[in-house]
Amino acid sequence: MTRTGGQLLVDSLIALGARHSFGVPGESYLAVLDALHDTRGQLDFTLCRQEGGAAFMAAAYGKLTGLPGIGWVTRGPGATNASIGVHTAMQDSAPMLLFVGQISTDMKGREAFQELDYRAVFGTMAKWAVEIDDVARIPEIVGRAWSLSLSGRPGPVVIALPEDMLTDQTDTAPISTAFVPTEPEPSRRGIEDALHMLRDAERPIIMLGGCNWTADGRAALQSFAERSDIPVLAAFRYQDQFDNNSPCYAGEAGVGMPAHVKKIIADADAILAIGLRFGEMTTDGYSLLDVPEPRQRLIHAHASDLELGKVYRPDLGIHAGPNAFALALEPVEGTWSSWRASCRTAFERSLFAPDQPSPVDMGKVTAHLREVLPEDVIVTNGA
Repeated sequence: MTRTGGQLLVDSLIALGARHSFGVPGESYLAVLDALHDTRGQLDFTLCRQEGGAAFMAAAYGKLTGLPGIGWVTRGPGATNASIGVHTAMQDSAPMLLFVGQISTDMKGREAFQELDYRAVFGTMAKWAVEIDDVARIPEIVGRAWSLSLSGRPGPVVIALPEDMLTDQTDTAPISTAFVPTEPEPSRRGIEDALHMLRDAERPIIMLGGCNWTADGRAALQSFAERSDIPVLAAFRYQDQFDNNSPCYAGEAGVGMPAHVKKIIADADAILAIGLRFGEMTTDGYSLLDVPEPRQRLIHAHASDLELGKVYRPDLGIHAGPNAFALALEPVEGTWSSWRASCRTAFERSLFAPDQPSPVDMGKVTAHLREVLPEDVIVTNGA
């Protein structure tokens, strides 16, 4: 069967499991838009008003579903507008594929209208930035991009699509199967060493992050924390990965970090970190833990070995996915029940803001919303 490059690309994405996408139409990838139309909803296209919004939607889709969020933008300013979403997906470890329309291959290197080298623009912002010059390589490159976005530490991949490549005809078949990465599992020795370090602690805490958690993994971690009576902090933008109503939940280590969260991290003598990278926000500007060797004993489990020791040298580094690691944990006992209770009390007190000297008291507004909104509502805010 002969297809255009646009049709081959869309058929390959459908075969991989893509069902939703987000974008702003552009003339540089009209062949893709035609192919999307022909799928009659098999791969939806959500029309966005601005490329930054489309990229944020794709990143959010990746975080919420665990599958790569798909974004479509046109060349030049379309791509640069989308860059903030790519940057966010990278920092949030969210799987995402951003497809960018590109000038035709016979115009490259002439400073054509809105010409950019997307490998250079996105090279340090994404897990991989690539351009497909040969229509026959679409299944190969798209399959690799899908796999790469999901493996290790998930993240975004940017794929540039020259306009003439998308209209070229080919007999190449679309990719036929989806790649499902297998989480690395912790060794028994690693789990035993981690549990031993926790038992020796007086003020242990758990910190979690990353967006490739499953329901089973989250449930296993919550069960471990509650049966072990250990307080839990969520990393920046991951407060939804742990039940905030659990008696072990003590807050989010993020922007505008509450004083009680800073104190919990500073006072802890052992940190079990699962799935998070120790970024600027989660460490309050890298001030809560000493670089490169924290005062607190650090156990760091991550699906990517590149994150272990990246900023902080752990006492115990474990190359393991968050779900496999959480499912392998066994409850521990210690003398820290009053420590956990004090952390939870501090969190609950932090939920009530003092009266604000303004016509609209956002503390009271937020408290009211907390009382009246259903539990599954997602509230967004912007700076």
